[in-house]
Amino acid sequence: MTDAWIRRLAETLGVDPPSGDETEALLSSARDVAHGVERRITPVSTFVLGAAVERRIGGGMSREQAFRESLDVMGTLIPDPEPGDTP
Repeated sequence: MTDAWIRRLAETLGVDPPSGDETEALLSSARDVAHGVERRITPVSTFVLGAAVERRIGGGMSREQAFRESLDVMGTLIPDPEPGDTP
């Protein structure tokens, strides 16, 4: 149901849906933001990430490269967990 809904949303908005690998990477990074920064800004972080990906694609990068690079940059900004914390 969830994958079908995401595909439907993407189709309705006129964009390609995320691949399975992209979905897993995005969910993982969202979890890192929720636990390492603040839970309530997780949706905002994914919005900003999407805007960064789109900008990089507009600059000539492939979608895969733009997505990976944007995730890598975001990852550098997430604080390391405190000892004993579990995501």
